[in-house]
Amino acid sequence: MNSQNGTGRDERPYDIVLFGATGFVGVLTAEYLARNAPPGCRWAVAGRSAAKLERLRERLTAIDPGCAELPLIVADASDAAALRDLARSTRAVATTVGPYVWYGEPLVAACAEAGTHYADLTGEPEFVDAMFVAHDARARETGARLVHACGFDSVPHDLGAYWTVQQLPEGVPLRIDGFLRSNAMFSGGTFASALTAMGRGAQTLRAARERRLHEPRLVGRRASAPLGAPRFSRETGAWALPLPTIDGQVIARSARALDRYGPDFRYRHYAAVRTLPMALGGPAFVGAGLALAQIPAARRWLISRYEPGTGPDTARRARSWFSVRFVGEGGGRRVFTEVTGGDPGYDETAKILAESVLSLAFDDLPPRSGQLTPVVAMGDALLSRLRAAGMGFRVAHTE
Repeated sequence: MNSQNGTGRDERPYDIVLFGATGFVGVLTAEYLARNAPPGCRWAVAGRSAAKLERLRERLTAIDPGCAELPLIVADASDAAALRDLARSTRAVATTVGPYVWYGEPLVAACAEAGTHYADLTGEPEFVDAMFVAHDARARETGARLVHACGFDSVPHDLGAYWTVQQLPEGVPLRIDGFLRSNAMFSGGTFASALTAMGRGAQTLRAARERRLHEPRLVGRRASAPLGAPRFSRETGAWALPLPTIDGQVIARSARALDRYGPDFRYRHYAAVRTLPMALGGPAFVGAGLALAQIPAARRWLISRYEPGTGPDTARRARSWFSVRFVGEGGGRRVFTEVTGGDPGYDETAKILAESVLSLAFDDLPPRSGQLTPVVAMGDALLSRLRAAGMGFRVAHTE
């Protein structure tokens, strides 16, 4: 049991608080916790509407009658005082409230100050970089682990690269390429966050520059995640399109933090598509979205067409899947690995967030604090949890 920084289990009322519990992914995460939280886990749900929280509790009670007494915490994302009280009441917080660049900082600040572990679903580089500059140092002092991107962004990729590194020799330069395939829809919240990030290019660049000024320089080792070029991948039999998502950044930060990634590590992140028309049309579609995102009125209209808090029904999610294939090379060895799962934007994201906050609250983790990647914060513990929960991690082939 992790009781870092004197925040022992009996000193706070809750082990876990789920903030934003009444949104679409929040409800799925709450349902997962109702089914899978360990006996004796003291958890609560939080959000800004007491009525919605009460309806959620009724829904959870149908899953687990013990949820009839589940505590409800009313707090708004903009109410700093309420969020400070929330952070002080628990050992770990999971939040689904985004876009995080608009709504996320008060809770991060509260957790950093209170020494409370924190997990979110953000895929917004600007937010992650700004939170590092503002709150990493204080979190290191209080013992809080601030772990962003604890959903499909970026846990399957971060853990998948870590899993692949473990199959390769130690102490040698390593090269890994990741190839994502999926048939899934993504959530309204993910869509809103992506459009927000696309429309904030200048702010994102400024946040990255500011982070580099504060971040310690890596000495004696190198770790990078350059954007690759479009190409046909013989390894996967698909067209590989570079994915400029946060995943590569997260993997590179894990590599900088852990010596196991070797003296010179490089990762490239791709979407894998089977046909040439899709390979040609994908960049055009992204380019059109990027252009529209620069126009505030167009961005608001697009977000309104696919509201945060909405998502596909159970049957559509049940048909959804993802696969990330990794090709790793180093020390004369070549390995092919794969991470697989179900619906990435909803069901798997809820599972990952729930298992992440359970890991932060209950697992015996490395003595690290501050802003951390999922691998650096939870590593083998989270890998074991997700494998037990049905996510596939396998070595497909070695050479």
